[in-house]
Amino acid sequence: MPRWPLQSRHMGPMLTETGAGLEKLLEQVQAGGEVPRHIAIIMDGNGRWARERGLPRFMGHREGMKAVRRAVTGCLEMGVEHLTLYAFSKENWSRPPEEIAALMRLLSEYVERDREELAEKGVRVRVIGDREQLSAAALQSVASIEGATERKDTLVLNLAISYGSRDEILAATRTLANRCVAGDLAPGDIDETRFASALYTAGSPDPDLLIRTSGEMRVSNFLLWQIAYSEIHVTPVLWPDFGESDLYEAALEYQRRERRFGRVTR
Repeated sequence: MPRWPLQSRHMGPMLTETGAGLEKLLEQVQAGGEVPRHIAIIMDGNGRWARERGLPRFMGHREGMKAVRRAVTGCLEMGVEHLTLYAFSKENWSRPPEEIAALMRLLSEYVERDREELAEKGVRVRVIGDREQLSAAALQSVASIEGATERKDTLVLNLAISYGSRDEILAATRTLANRCVAGDLAPGDIDETRFASALYTAGSPDPDLLIRTSGEMRVSNFLLWQIAYSEIHVTPVLWPDFGESDLYEAALEYQRRERRFGRVTR
């Protein structure tokens, strides 16, 4: 029987995002069993967060950048090896031009502000998605942060920018089809492993845990191939309010699950 994603029992901010309360949660995760090797997050709720406060949408995105830093810190504390964040979808290009421009500026700001610290912490940043639509300035920022962190191996941070999973699957299919036409690959040799190696996420294992903020119950064209057996955790917390405590709560929920991968256990 399929298991519906569990709603977080979050009832507002933890007593403290630093200090004893947070440390206790982290200790529970560390003692609770296997930590997810790869966590993927659909970062939703920036616009709603800003609207509820009478602020422009841009302020929600800016506040959301703080949540990105908290997520990276939390994953480093837990020993997570891969973190994939859904930052900007292919569909987002249809948003108003001023919002898109603001988001691209935030990308550049993030790179300039956090590049050195990420490298110092051993975080390797990879940008996954269709880069053809990115501006010259955005491409320069991408090259800068990827170059500065390419030799790091404590945590792989995949930033999904101009990303759509159907687009990714089609691109992988074309790549493999072209190899077959060129005679480099036989169609019968295409299996799941070879197909996965043609995806943007090649080099990262499939996510063990998919988190979606803001309470929406959909995957929004995100990692459709990769999340086939991922555990799903949905929280009503809006992304700008998402803290390390929320991340640890999601990890604890994950540890309570029985992962069967379609098998029957006795």
